[in-house]
Amino acid sequence: MKKVLLSILATMIIGFSFAQDLTADQIVNKYIDAIGGKAAWSKVNSLVMTGSVKVQGAELSVISTIVDKKGMRQEFSVNGMTGYQIVTPDSGWNFSPFQGQKAPEPITADDLKESQDNLDVQGNLIDYAAKGHTVELLGKDDVDGVETYKLKETLKNGKIETIYIDPETFLIIRDVTKQKANGQEVESKTDLSNYKKLPEGILVPMSIKLPFGELIITDVKVNSKVDPSIFHPSK
Repeated sequence: MKKVLLSILATMIIGFSFAQDLTADQIVNKYIDAIGGKAAWSKVNSLVMTGSVKVQGAELSVISTIVDKKGMRQEFSVNGMTGYQIVTPDSGWNFSPFQGQKAPEPITADDLKESQDNLDVQGNLIDYAAKGHTVELLGKDDVDGVETYKLKETLKNGKIETIYIDPETFLIIRDVTKQKANGQEVESKTDLSNYKKLPEGILVPMSIKLPFGELIITDVKVNSKVDPSIFHPSK
C-alpha cells in the first residue's frame, strides 16, 4: 500500500511539474505584466534617460533619448567633449571627437538596419508577432546562479536576441544580441538589474551592465517634450 501511495504521489508531482511549464507566449505575457503591462507602455511616446558609465578610469555622462518610431540619440560627454550616435527611420550618424573625429559621419546601411529596432520605445517583446518578430523558448539556463527561462527572439531585420528571464520576477536579467557591425557579426551581452517603477506605472532597469562598463541610470523622463532637431547631426 505504501509503495502504491508513493507511486501515485510521484505521478502527481511529475504531472504537476509538467502543468507548471510555460510556453514562450505565456512567459512573454508575464514579462509584459511585470514591467507594467501593455496598456501603460502603449501610452509611452518618448523616454529620456540620464546616467553615467566608467570607461578606462574616466566617467562618461550619458543621455539617451528615444522618440517612438521617430528617432534615437545617445549622447556621451567627458572632459568637455561630447559625442553621439543618431538613428532615425531613414538615416544614422556617428560623431566621436574622443577618437579625433572632426565632423559627424553617416553610419553604413547595414549598421542603420541593425540599429533601427531600438526606435521601438516599448521594446521588441510587446506585440512582437504583429511587429514581424518571432519568439522561441529554448528551455532554461543558469545566469549567475539563477535558473532562468531562455528565449530566442528573431527580429524582423534578422537580428537575434537571446533573452534570459528570472522565473520569480519575470524580468529580463540578461540579453545577448548577435548583430552585424562593419560587416562582422558581433555578440554583445547586457545584464539588467535594479528595476524601478516610475510614476507612469512602467518598470525600467536602472543598472545596465555593458561589455565596457556599468551604466547607472539616475533619471528617467517619460513623454517629455523632445526637440526633433536633436536627431539631425551637428558638431
